[in-house]
This record gives sequence, structure tokens and C-alpha cells, in this order.
Amino acid sequence: MSKYTVKLKCNRETAEGTMAFHFEKPPGLSFKAGQFGNLTLINPAETDAEGNRRAFSFASAPYEDDLIFATRMRDTAFKRVLKTMQPGTEVMLDGPYGSFTLHNNASVPAVFLTGGIGVTPVRSIVLQALHDRVPHRILVFYANRRPEDAAFLDNLSTAHANNPNYTFTGTMTQMEKSSCEWHGETGYINKAMLLKFIDDLTLPIFYIDGPASMVKAMRDMLNEAGVDEDSIRAEEFSGY
Repeated sequence: MSKYTVKLKCNRETAEGTMAFHFEKPPGLSFKAGQFGNLTLINPAETDAEGNRRAFSFASAPYEDDLIFATRMRDTAFKRVLKTMQPGTEVMLDGPYGSFTLHNNASVPAVFLTGGIGVTPVRSIVLQALHDRVPHRILVFYANRRPEDAAFLDNLSTAHANNPNYTFTGTMTQMEKSSCEWHGETGYINKAMLLKFIDDLTLPIFYIDGPASMVKAMRDMLNEAGVDEDSIRAEEFSGY
């Protein structure tokens, strides 16, 4: 673990209510796709009971030039300060932490079940895997209410065209509230949806990340389908 001072380059909206923050990558920082770090504000203009520090998964892949962190925007002091930070503002980063990383055995498929802002480490893992041309079979199932809410949807949905080992399945649960066109799946991720793309659910390693309620629902579904607990890796995103 190391500590770094990182400088904001820019921010942008990556989905409705979700912003991505691009920071300069400090010399010497090395992390694995899927890991996270802690960001601490330096002398913020305001603070509250939730404090000046938050954990964020690296949304950027290690090969990318920028460090990217993304978050749902809530009305907290931390996020108000983060949203209004000007390019050049510095924050403290410590890390990396975590073991939510792609397994080594390329003969075992990797299946990601994710939703909402839980997609951030999935973006990092998938883009790095495609960049490295790993031989793993990788399948991503990504659930959101509407396309407008789906952060990094373009990154994940267009990547598969370049790699026959990669399959992306997006699904929307509230398309009646959307003004976008959508030609993908609808409804929640379930066993029937997985079986459209996976012949034997007991073979892959499953990576589940998203809100706590989603993580529990996915774990229960896999358990009922006969998936061994050792083949399930989970990471909850709470609080945003």
C-alpha cells in the first residue's frame, strides 16, 4: 500500500446522476484491474458526518493513461466538493486494495453479474483483459433501470466486436420510463437469461458486484442453480 497525491484532469457525466472523474496517474502507482483505492479530500470547503474519505474502485484499466473513478452523485459534502473541483485540484489516494480480480486459469470462463455503479471494476477488468488478449471466455451481464442510467455502457457493449471470447448482455428493468431505444434484454438478470449464453452454470467463476440487494439476489440464484460457493466472488457497493 502506498499514498499518492493525484491531480484532477477533468470530470464528465457518464450516465444520468453518475459522474466520472479523471486524474493524472502518479509515477510508481501500480494496480490490478478490479482493485480499489481510497480518495481523501485535502482541505475541503465543507465537510459533514460522513467525512472526507471514500473508497472507489478503479474504473480505468491499468494500461490507460488516466485514473478514472466514477460515482453516483448524492447530496453529501464529499460529493458536492468533488463535483465542483476545478482541474488541477489535488486529492490524496491510498491503495491499491482488494482481490476482486480476474482468475488465472484461462480454461475457466469468467461471468460478471453487475448492476448500477457496481460496473466500475468490471470496466477495468474487461478492458484490461481485452487489451492483454487473455484467452479467458468472458461474459458480462449488466442490469440497469434504463439506458440513461447505465454508466460506461458504450465501453462495455462495443468492446465485444473485437474479441470473439467476450460477450456483453445488457438488460433494462424499467424501459417504460426511458426515452431511449433499446434492443437488448429486459428484466432482471435471472437463471433463464444466463442459460441463453452459458450451457453449464457450474463451470464458470462468477463475479457479482452492485448494490447489496442485487448481490444477495444473484448469490441466491446461483446457489439454487447448483453453483459451488467457491465459484462465486462478490463485492457490495453501498452508499455510493
